[in-house]
Amino acid sequence: MELAVEPVSSDADTPAFGVVVLTQGTRPPELRRGLESLLRQTGVRLDIVVVGNGWEPVDLPPNVKSLPLPENVGIPAGRNAGVDHVSGDLLFFLDDDAWLLDDDFLAKCAAEFRADPTIGMIQPRIEDPEVGDLPTRWIPRLRKGSPYRSSNVFSVVEMAVAIRREVFEQTLGWPAPFFYAHEGIELAWRVWGAGSRTVYLGHLRAGHPVIDPRRHDDYFTKNARNRVWLARRNLPWPVSWGYVGSWTAVQLVRSRNVRESLRPWFAGWREGWTSQPWAPGEQHRKLPWSAVWRMARNGRWPVI
Repeated sequence: MELAVEPVSSDADTPAFGVVVLTQGTRPPELRRGLESLLRQTGVRLDIVVVGNGWEPVDLPPNVKSLPLPENVGIPAGRNAGVDHVSGDLLFFLDDDAWLLDDDFLAKCAAEFRADPTIGMIQPRIEDPEVGDLPTRWIPRLRKGSPYRSSNVFSVVEMAVAIRREVFEQTLGWPAPFFYAHEGIELAWRVWGAGSRTVYLGHLRAGHPVIDPRRHDDYFTKNARNRVWLARRNLPWPVSWGYVGSWTAVQLVRSRNVRESLRPWFAGWREGWTSQPWAPGEQHRKLPWSAVWRMARNGRWPVI
């Protein structure tokens, strides 16, 4: 992959990002687009690693590292694997089909972190320049409103997020057992639990194609299982039961016209209660009540 790489400043005052790009090697053009958008970033120092989930990344730019994983360990664990291989006080996670639309995007993220020490993680506005009607699911709040309005949030869409490294370490990272689905909710909750805020900033933007998340065969199963695991891993009783109960009701309403989705969804729901939500050796740590109250005071009681 021949890319023209501009030299970056060695000034110690220049914000430094460790960048983790996750890929299975199935989207070479999109991966190239994402890397090119990273290498065009100005006003920052980048240390980039491409994590191959069950694949060895090849033909990368000279100053982009490759981390092959022998098997597909899932999205959260794959991202976690890359963190120790990059330096920088700030971290940025980019999916292989996402890209940065503005060359000063990361510099603007760094400026937001610098201006407000309470911000722990940032999700930008996600858009597809080729599509006019964008999915509201990319706005991670209950009252969606304008995609340009910034706010506190309690989940993120994971394709492009920036986080302080010290906060990421306090959260214990992405929830590896999830494989995929809802890992952005747990990480956002854990940021709040670490005493920082997760924010959606509508004036920052990143690109991502509009793709139906239901394309995965196990979409409903993983979504239901991980909803239950979210509660078991993070929420004290009785909030945990309230969270699972409210989302069960939501799914029943959503599925009233597509009842065939309920069978795999309830299979995942049962798996969530009967299987182990923690990886072997993983620390079992729930959010303290103080974090639950803090989330509630800032806009979201974690029962829905």
